[in-house]
Amino acid sequence: MDTRSARITVADQIRRRIVNGEFELGASLSEAALASEFGVSRTPVREALKQLQTEGLVKTKPRVRTFVSVPSRAEIIELFQIREIIEGAAARILAGRGSVPELELLRANVLRSDEALAANDVTTYVGLVVEFHRLIVLGAGNRKLQAHYTMLMNQLAFPRMVDASLSVPGRFAKSEDEHRHMLDIIETKDGATAEQYMRHHVRASQEALLESLPFSRDSIGRGEK
Repeated sequence: MDTRSARITVADQIRRRIVNGEFELGASLSEAALASEFGVSRTPVREALKQLQTEGLVKTKPRVRTFVSVPSRAEIIELFQIREIIEGAAARILAGRGSVPELELLRANVLRSDEALAANDVTTYVGLVVEFHRLIVLGAGNRKLQAHYTMLMNQLAFPRMVDASLSVPGRFAKSEDEHRHMLDIIETKDGATAEQYMRHHVRASQEALLESLPFSRDSIGRGEK
């Protein structure tokens, strides 16, 4: 494997672990340990970490350490403001496209979400939330929008954030109901209302997330103060 291929592979693996929560917020990332684990030299690991720093997933203190980024309260709000714009636009575009394959997948998603709610299966529902929002963006059929959305979701470590927000009492049922209502609006082909409601849904998610997280001043967990 050449250095470029190794860098891409290592970056993909570290990114996946951060997004899925396998690497905790604030966790230290050792170049030497990662190089040993992936069976590569330290050079592609170093380059991979530089790429992930550009994406906002890790931070490096020169001559000290590299660690998983811990978003502050202000940073989370900023990221959700961008998310509100992107997903609102996606919902509007999707509503105007009529019958596309993603609509049937969204219907199936909502049915599975009903079942998860009835069983109080939060773990399954977290995956369904991630899928629901991804399908709306995919359904918009705009590759540039999809690229920005993917990077944003990675920075948010979206599955981890969804899981945290669902710990707020009553949020599970409200979230599922909002997804069902969102789908109903999209199916009416009312793009303006779809965008407005998606923005409302994203703001509600943000409020639940901020309520669930134990901030220390303006940071989360073990991050910088």
